[in-house]
Amino acid sequence: MKQVSKSLAESVADDILSMITIDKAYQPGGKLPNENELSARLQVSRTTLREAIRILAAHGVLEIRRGKGTYVKENREFSEEFSLHTLSLPKPDLKDLYEMRLIFEPRAAYYAAKRATEKELERILHYGALVESLILQKDDRTEVEQAFHKSIARATHNEFMNRLMPILIKAIDKGVPLSDEDGEMVENTLQDHRMIMSFLKSRDPQGAETAMKLHILRAMRGFGILEE
Repeated sequence: MKQVSKSLAESVADDILSMITIDKAYQPGGKLPNENELSARLQVSRTTLREAIRILAAHGVLEIRRGKGTYVKENREFSEEFSLHTLSLPKPDLKDLYEMRLIFEPRAAYYAAKRATEKELERILHYGALVESLILQKDDRTEVEQAFHKSIARATHNEFMNRLMPILIKAIDKGVPLSDEDGEMVENTLQDHRMIMSFLKSRDPQGAETAMKLHILRAMRGFGILEE
């Protein structure tokens, strides 16, 4: 399977960025673990880790403080979803938001199935499993649902996909509480997520695209916003 060409250091930098923006493992202003701990966690050499950190520092994500360590920059521009403060968003209704999801998310699943690195795929499946667990426990899954879909968008390796993330986040924030009030929609979500993850795990682009499209269409039908 052909992957997007990146150096090892760039791939590690991308993984650290995902740990910050998706996993929320490190917060703005927070300190990263020391070199030995972080390189062991990422399973790379300290030399590769240092290069990855330099890449992120050059992009304003990290700050290297001599004698003190490496910190996530306290930068409003970075703390927004994928540094998207420049994307001016209107306040669309649920129908508008889900139509946008229908336009770009199925294709995002397609490219994620083709392009995701092993670590990115592992992250997608991790959050997908957490969504399922929270649904079964009847706990709030909004934040984990966001992380699941963010992970898919990031795995497309398409920057414009990432720039559309605030639309997706707004749709999830509006849609999850509403769908949780409907037992049938909750069961559909559970089945749909399992199907999406199955196709992503097997790296089946067409299957992942179709599963995501069906998932969004079923949600729209459940909300009564689908134009038949």
